[in-house]
Amino acid sequence: MAKRPQLTGRAAILAIVVCAIAMSLAYPVREYISLRRSLSELRAEKARVEAERQALLVRDRQSNDPNWIKKTAKERLHYCGPGEKCYVVMEPQQGKAQAAVKQQAQVPPWYETLWESVEAADKGTGRRAVTGKESVGQ
Repeated sequence: MAKRPQLTGRAAILAIVVCAIAMSLAYPVREYISLRRSLSELRAEKARVEAERQALLVRDRQSNDPNWIKKTAKERLHYCGPGEKCYVVMEPQQGKAQAAVKQQAQVPPWYETLWESVEAADKGTGRRAVTGKESVGQ
């Protein structure tokens, strides 16, 4: 009795057809999965934006409330209404040495420094800028 080959022509054709179907479905399945992932990311972003929108709507409704406006003005701007007695509670001084250190660390605002330099240049009392080519003694 003759031995049959293990791979027949029908099996080879079937293997080729199965591979062709798998290859033709691989790209659409991959695209489907990536689109599902991006859809879920967009839904999460939409939920985040909607929550932010709701918070902004609540803030907008608050800003129309006159009591909220008064309360905010008192808290942020230390506003005192007519006929009210307002007090500012100061922290106890922790020592003059620490206060002196805090005062030395304060830098004047940039516009004040700019204006002082303009006035000094106008009066001619300003210092010349030293470059690498000049000597300091000149």
